[in-house]
Amino acid sequence: MSIFSGKEKPLTPAPMRPMVGPAASTMLETVIGPNANFKGNVQSDGGMKIDGIFEGQIELAGNLVIGESGKVIADIKAQNVSVSGAVKGTINANGRLEILSKGKVWADISVSSFLIDEGGFFRGQSVMPGEPDFPMLEAPSRKKTDGPVVDAEAPRPS
Repeated sequence: MSIFSGKEKPLTPAPMRPMVGPAASTMLETVIGPNANFKGNVQSDGGMKIDGIFEGQIELAGNLVIGESGKVIADIKAQNVSVSGAVKGTINANGRLEILSKGKVWADISVSSFLIDEGGFFRGQSVMPGEPDFPMLEAPSRKKTDGPVVDAEAPRPS
């Protein structure tokens, strides 16, 4: 019931604004706001945005967006991860990790695609699934010459 008209009014959720980056493909169902501090484990079939502080484990079927004010210490598994804040831990993304210009990441990562904007920071090890083996480099072959072999360290006749 509406308090003004006395008639019952159906509740409709507020529409979410469109996201940019990897979050554009799925909606962010869970939001930890800038004044929230969360410790624990999160599992979701959807996406998540963190603007506050999070410590623990995150496992999402959707995307994770860490806003500029977000600070995360966690082991993260998600489809795509976008970082504008700070992350410490591990990141496993089936898709892409993007570190935006104000993003800072101290983590070992396993991702299919990796992007760092100018100004972004990354320290850690990265592994890309399906990574080709490093090609063995061979020393250049010496060409045979018809002339005499000269010892460069031998004294020269005067």
